[in-house]
Amino acid sequence: MTPRRRILVVGAAALIVGIAMPLVVKRVLNLVWVFGQRLCDAGLPGVRTACGAAGSVVGQLSMLTGLVVLVIALVGIWVAGAWCLRPVSDLAGPIAHVGPQNLGHRIRPRGNDEMARLARAIDDMMERIAAGYEGQRRFAANASHELRTPLAVQRTLIEVGMARSLTGEQLELLTSQLLETNERNERLIEGLLALSESDQGLRARLPQRLDEIVGTVLAGYQERAEEAGVTVQSHLSPRVVMGERVLLERLVSNLVENAIKYNRPGGTLTVTVGREPALTVVNSGQVVPAEAVAGLFEPFRRLARDRTNHSGGAGLGLAIARSITQAHDGLIAARPAEYGGLRVDVQLPKVP
Repeated sequence: MTPRRRILVVGAAALIVGIAMPLVVKRVLNLVWVFGQRLCDAGLPGVRTACGAAGSVVGQLSMLTGLVVLVIALVGIWVAGAWCLRPVSDLAGPIAHVGPQNLGHRIRPRGNDEMARLARAIDDMMERIAAGYEGQRRFAANASHELRTPLAVQRTLIEVGMARSLTGEQLELLTSQLLETNERNERLIEGLLALSESDQGLRARLPQRLDEIVGTVLAGYQERAEEAGVTVQSHLSPRVVMGERVLLERLVSNLVENAIKYNRPGGTLTVTVGREPALTVVNSGQVVPAEAVAGLFEPFRRLARDRTNHSGGAGLGLAIARSITQAHDGLIAARPAEYGGLRVDVQLPKVP
């Protein structure tokens, strides 16, 4: 029986008892009074003395009866409350033993009553917790892999250098490869720190000119875009957002850098700042399958599945952009561009 039905039963029983109890008590006291009056009228020896105290006896009896009724009522309320909450207590048992070792446990209730809906809500919550826990575990495994690969390369290069004497040209090649591997490690660690910082939220919220921030970032990437053969087009309307300038600069930088890196020679990069969405970054490039777009925002996820092909990145650009956008109470979304490439839209709250 569901808690609602149990409460209805207890309420109905309390109503019946509440109506019947005063009548029963009154009836009992009347019988006692009538019996006492008859004894007094009979004039039996020893009874007349007691008749004088009959009023006080009846009063004491009434008080005693009231106390007994109160005790019975309290006990009844306690028992009724425990009975009504029994389904909740039964539900607490399975939940109390859920932990990291058995996140797959589900209640799987039947029916559509209150407890079934509560149990289904708990199952849905467990699904989200399990997904988050699995995401953290996968993130740690991917981060370990990303850090282990360049370290293994560095170790190999060092062992090669120690195993034999190298010519000047070989030594230069070895040091350049070590430097490149070390720079990749630095980018990866910097990306992890930026992701951690953005996940912690904003330290302060101040009005920021998003169009000016985008203009500054585009000016810094102009030379890199020219080297990649990418034409940059910008449409920057005045737009003020609340947030941290450093994080907003990192958001724009990651989107622009990705748009240049995964572009094609002779391609274009179009950046727009407007009212809605606040920021749009569109690049030309290879065709992006629609089903692969959502996965690009996951850490260490690249369109190319080959882990050895990093294209100079750690696979954290869009993950950091999403984290920064969420820290600013915004929404970031992507979809394949019309003629290849990717379109990323960032919606940010309007300044009142």
